[in-house]
Amino acid sequence: METDGKGYRRSAGSARGEARRRALLDLVTEDLAEHGLVDFSLRRAARAAGTTHKVLLYYFDGVDDLLVQAVDQLRARRIDNSMAAAALQPGRGTLAARIEALWPVLVDPRSGHRVLEQSTGLAMYDPARYSKFGREATEQYLPPLLALCPPQWSDRRRREVAELVLATLRGLLLNRVIGADPAQVEAGFTALLRALEREEAADL
Repeated sequence: METDGKGYRRSAGSARGEARRRALLDLVTEDLAEHGLVDFSLRRAARAAGTTHKVLLYYFDGVDDLLVQAVDQLRARRIDNSMAAAALQPGRGTLAARIEALWPVLVDPRSGHRVLEQSTGLAMYDPARYSKFGREATEQYLPPLLALCPPQWSDRRRREVAELVLATLRGLLLNRVIGADPAQVEAGFTALLRALEREEAADL
């Protein structure tokens, strides 16, 4: 077993230890989705997981490691659910239609969207400590967005459009969190769809 520098042992990755770590992470992730990042601490995480902070330090390398893993898990769940919604468009399989289909998932409170947008704020507030929240978000979102683009597009074109979609969605979601008029956010999203429709119409 490794130690965290404070004398606590950390799981070395046995099957049983990994199952326990995942169970704890699931509980902490659910708490994070419900209550957000404000006042997040190792003790709060321990209460949510029904254990002690010493047990969490056995499985995680401190509070920042636990927070990063919980946010990553929440984001991965959000991506999986939104891409599943986008895939349910066989009769309307344009890129614009798929982006339109995944939007309700992105703004669903159950997706933990507020936490994920708060984590972006942390990356801006303290990049030395939380830069992963910005970098890893991009790394997680871009591949599925690239996959939604028409296969006949060049790699460069798919990358450009995926970057446009990601940046626009991120901005709109941040606007929702900071209290922008919902009608204005929806207007921005509608404009994005029109832009995607024009992009695809250029192939006709």
